[in-house]
Amino acid sequence: MSRIGKKPIPLPAGVKYKVEGNTVLVEGPKGKVSALIADGISAKTVDGQMQLERTGEDKAALHGLTRALVNNAVLGVTKGWSKELDIVGIGYRAELKGKGTVVFTLGYSHPIEFPLPSGIDVAIDPKQTHVTISGVDRQKVGQVAADMRSLRKPDPYKNKGVRYSNERLKKKAGKTGAK
Repeated sequence: MSRIGKKPIPLPAGVKYKVEGNTVLVEGPKGKVSALIADGISAKTVDGQMQLERTGEDKAALHGLTRALVNNAVLGVTKGWSKELDIVGIGYRAELKGKGTVVFTLGYSHPIEFPLPSGIDVAIDPKQTHVTISGVDRQKVGQVAADMRSLRKPDPYKNKGVRYSNERLKKKAGKTGAK
């Protein structure tokens, strides 16, 4: 029994969807997002809400997954998704170069230019140590944030690097701390 798959997806005003083959194209005030629908799962509208139904019990595992992906698309076109990164370290910073490139200075011998994919917006605070990534596609926002974090992962000894804003790090003791 998939409890998640049975929950209806509320469709706010201004959100339309169209099923084409095995994809759902969700359109709303913030943009368009497509989500995949597994074989054997169909979508229909009941009382202003989208309901996903499966053909048999063999599709139960994909029922909840498909509902979650479509719900993420609906939330993305209404509210949008965002991730926040903090840059910690002396001289570490980020700045926007033009419209689609973020330049990171992370203690390497050269600055790192990070091109932004389409549909992703980045805001950097005036101190250049806080980056907010936003967009309508949850998977793309999360992947861009993970790629930016991987440029300089947080060091376990000094906690310097790029980290998520809500990330809690465990600081290790150095050689002299083993007394």
